[in-house]
Amino acid sequence: MRAPTFAFPACTSEDDAQDRACVARFRQGDHRAFAELVKRYQRPIFNAAFWVTRRDEDACDVVQSVFLKAAERIDDYDPRFRFFSWIYRIAVNEALNLVRSRERDEPLDDDFDAEDTERATPEQELDQAQRARRLQDAMLKLSTSDRVVLSMRHFSECSYQEIAVVLGLDEKTVKSRLFEARARLRRRLDGLPGQ
Repeated sequence: MRAPTFAFPACTSEDDAQDRACVARFRQGDHRAFAELVKRYQRPIFNAAFWVTRRDEDACDVVQSVFLKAAERIDDYDPRFRFFSWIYRIAVNEALNLVRSRERDEPLDDDFDAEDTERATPEQELDQAQRARRLQDAMLKLSTSDRVVLSMRHFSECSYQEIAVVLGLDEKTVKSRLFEARARLRRRLDGLPGQ
């Protein structure tokens, strides 16, 4: 299993404008415009799906389903809002539906490697890899709802408002869930060897 990356590209207002332009072109029949959106968001959608499903192959299935649904429902997208938020909501819902439909509680898979993001000394690389592995281990042991809210806030850098919209909650509930999920993650990290 390949490890998901922990950082998604930050969406700027320029990205939002490009997304809206691509959507407009796709609505007019330019299929290359949708391919641009797929290229831009394929990895972030995979990462979001992975944190919910905990399985590489399930995350790949979710990615395919998300882009099919997005293409079919492109007229439902409201350009007053970020395209990333809209498609991310589809991804989270698809991943949650897949997990629910499987109704299984599988053991965690320990076969993925941590990815380091910077070149450093061998000691620093080892330390970074160990930290990433510890975080992955702790995250994968959390409940699906905890993984979703934490990954949206910290890995996808979604605002509280965006999380609230995607999950259909009010902002106070999002903040409360994040507080509780962080506390559970902290306890998991404290309980792992190597602390």
